[in-house]
Amino acid sequence: MNQDYIKADPWSIIEEGFNKERIKSSESLFSIGNGAMGQRANFEEHYSGATFQGSYIAGVYYPDKTRVGWWKNGYPEYFAKVLNAPNWIGIDVLVDGEQLDLNSCKSVNAFRRELNMKEGWYQRSFKAQMENGIELAVKVTRFLSLDLDELGAIQYEITPQNQNAKICFMPYLDSGITNEDSNWDDKFWNTTKVQIQGNQAFIESHTMKTNFATCTFMQADAKYNGNEVERKQETTNELEASIEFEQNVSKGETFTLIKLGGYTVSQNHEASQLVNAAKTVLKQASAMGFETLLEKQKVAWGKIWEMSDISIEGDVKAQQGIRFNIFQLNQTYLGKDSRLNIGPKGFTGEKYGGSTYWDTEAYCLPFYMATKNQEVAWSLLEYRYNHLDKAIENAEKLGFSNGAALYPMVTMNGEECHNEWEITFEEIHRNGAISFAIFNYHRFTGDYSYIPKMGLEVLIGIARFWHQRVNFSEDKQQYVMLGVTGPNEYENNINNNWYTNYLAKWCIDYTLEQLEVVEKNYPDDYGRIKAKTKITPEETADWAKVANNMYFPFSEKHEVFLQQDGFLDKEMIKVQDLDKSERPINQKWSWDRILRSPYIKQADVLQGFYFFEDHFSQGALEKHFDFYEPFTVHESSLSPCVHSIQAAKLGRMEQAYTFYLRTSRLDLDDYNKEVEEGLHITSMAGTWMSIVEGFGGMRVVDGQLSFTPQIPKQWGSYSFKVNFRNQIVTVTVSEKNTSFEITGDGGLEIKVNGNSVTLVPGKNIEA
Repeated sequence: MNQDYIKADPWSIIEEGFNKERIKSSESLFSIGNGAMGQRANFEEHYSGATFQGSYIAGVYYPDKTRVGWWKNGYPEYFAKVLNAPNWIGIDVLVDGEQLDLNSCKSVNAFRRELNMKEGWYQRSFKAQMENGIELAVKVTRFLSLDLDELGAIQYEITPQNQNAKICFMPYLDSGITNEDSNWDDKFWNTTKVQIQGNQAFIESHTMKTNFATCTFMQADAKYNGNEVERKQETTNELEASIEFEQNVSKGETFTLIKLGGYTVSQNHEASQLVNAAKTVLKQASAMGFETLLEKQKVAWGKIWEMSDISIEGDVKAQQGIRFNIFQLNQTYLGKDSRLNIGPKGFTGEKYGGSTYWDTEAYCLPFYMATKNQEVAWSLLEYRYNHLDKAIENAEKLGFSNGAALYPMVTMNGEECHNEWEITFEEIHRNGAISFAIFNYHRFTGDYSYIPKMGLEVLIGIARFWHQRVNFSEDKQQYVMLGVTGPNEYENNINNNWYTNYLAKWCIDYTLEQLEVVEKNYPDDYGRIKAKTKITPEETADWAKVANNMYFPFSEKHEVFLQQDGFLDKEMIKVQDLDKSERPINQKWSWDRILRSPYIKQADVLQGFYFFEDHFSQGALEKHFDFYEPFTVHESSLSPCVHSIQAAKLGRMEQAYTFYLRTSRLDLDDYNKEVEEGLHITSMAGTWMSIVEGFGGMRVVDGQLSFTPQIPKQWGSYSFKVNFRNQIVTVTVSEKNTSFEITGDGGLEIKVNGNSVTLVPGKNIEA
């Protein structure tokens, strides 16, 4: 049974009713971010019940020393952890001397939360009867500014309902925080200075080991009946700063606190100037005031939605799902800083360490290319180029040489920081996703310049790795790849994973092609790269031998590529024949049993068919889909989207729609029973792909935008925009027809169901 307490609404996430059992889940679902920082939807006032406190700053992490029972050569020294940052949102509230705490109130009524995705704010309201008998109405509005991305703002309003009351606001900063997720319970932060100046407070601290310097700051102002309320007193200790405002509040009247807060960090300012930088931000924000800041927030989000929205007519849950996914992606990453990337949990939790995975290249890049501009996608690719030297170091630690590069499975700064051996050493297909992203960027944008400037060096390092990672089988008289883990992490240390072998061959072939193009058309860059990498014709000839003679396991009986050697030796019981009480198998079965089963966590062979669909016929896709999907348990957040796209390509729209709903509402409906740990940010890009590439059938073929649109029967219509080579194409699909509009310079020739259609600015074209 999936959760179903989130109200269906096209533009908002809404919870009604106070339920202590779902506090942590809602803290994830109502998370807010602005690309530079983010926070879970923790209560501002004290809460003594079960809660997962979390505020996070982009790019700030700690190298938590690896903890394993059996150390193996090549293990990373640490697992990087995104850090729970000092808390700036806290506001203790006393009512006639009693602390407001929803966990201990006599009753909590009219409890409501709303995350307004259209305008980028979060609001919580409730009525509560405290133990002392006083009844209160509270409304709290919070947002993280897109315009001033070091700043957040809170408006906290409290109104006594049944009698006059003395209300005390105590807004505070607290650097005495810990991570939920820690290997050794290390101290992650060192606080060096706590100070209050008037209505402003500042805590200076830095991370241990990595030494990221941070100033956590706030400014608090209280109002009653339109008049400023003077602060009563201030309190500091070695970890906290608090300012107190006290007011006798008449029944039915409202006491309001405005709290501005946030972080300045040493990545963007001199460490000695962090307090001054915070004061500058507060001065700008104060000059505008809460209402103006909020209006600017609405305008900024309006601009984002103008390009990235997908509208769906006739299916509110599907509409809410896709907008939630798009909203969270934009809260997590906006492409302003190439030092940053996209963690699987974004700013909503600590699982996966907040680090970068192959998810970015395989799933997120298409979303950002099509809904932003090519500079944002370039930043994601530049991130990997900047880490090339570290990727070469990572490979050297495992015994590779000559500039072979193995990009990390998990990273913050280019170093591998994941320490489960079957993933760290064996899930090497992540290298291929990075090469594919370079290809995909050029294919979509038409911009070749990244390859001679940066990309070719990355491709050479990856090709060298594949060349060294294979070995020649005398028995097969072909090159094989042993001891790997494919995308299906329910099988470890297997031989000749088809997807990995196919990627390796493709990467080598693609690199050889680009070497020729750069040598011919960019001779200066080619000379620089050749001198730097010391690449020779003899070396590339050796690569070609591997690519041309790679082994791929194949079943003549089933006429499909096998996921790996020995796949058919398993007991081939389909998922539909498993007892439902056995699901999910990752929670019900031993790891040994899972590894011996045929069950597939996420698309593996089918991931290859997704990347390289133009290499295979429609008939081949159908055979492979029909063979592998029945063994797929979809226990990865990255699984339903790929299957939705392929089901749509096969014309199986009911199945495609079912997969779409699962990916779009994975967190809202908590399919995997783990949303309290945080949201699945990177798979949310796959949700966008399910509509645009799945239902819309968008592809780039021979440099042309192409569509094969279909529509689920549950929808009246749907519409999306893509930025294709600086021209904005709007696609609207209904049951009867598909229409296109274009804004930009000049026309654009596209393909619709294989037929050429010319789009002209200012004209709606039906096709």
